Amino acid sequence: MPLLIRDERPGDAAAIERVTTAAFANAAHASHTEQFIVNALRRAGQLTVSLVAQAAQTGEDEQEIVGHVAVSPVSISSSGATDWYGLGPISVVPGRQGQGIGAALMASALERLRQAGAAGCVVLGDPAYYGRFGFVAQPGLVLPGVPAEYFQAIRFDGAWPTGDVRYHEAFDATR
Repeated sequence: MPLLIRDERPGDAAAIERVTTAAFANAAHASHTEQFIVNALRRAGQLTVSLVAQAAQTGEDEQEIVGHVAVSPVSISSSGATDWYGLGPISVVPGRQGQGIGAALMASALERLRQAGAAGCVVLGDPAYYGRFGFVAQPGLVLPGVPAEYFQAIRFDGAWPTGDVRYHEAFDATR
């Protein structure tokens, strides 16, 4: 089934919320606020990259949004590093998981960051999955309260930063 990765459009917010809610509904590691985080990032103007995966529905010309990835700026406390971003949430509807949609969204988001001159990107998640894209746990780069092996980074330019990472306050959204 053909897949198109494209920028979020103004009319996509409701579909992105549905995809995100469904993707995290049964995830044990989830806060179940991921859809609220995406909406809060959008309202705050902090979605540096917001891409959707759109698939043709069987036998129709209509397109269905089946995945989404959000990327937003992060701050790093002690190193003075700039141009670092946090990837997530990344969502794929349950019936389409394991088909490469998440990987396509990930690759597109990372390429966008590289093209924009980002220094690097952090992600919180499964080391086995994110390691496939070049993410590694980096000593000295810390998300307080999170086991080090689950907080990973990829560097595009410059030296590795050190310090505590802080996501935008939108990550505290609960509705």
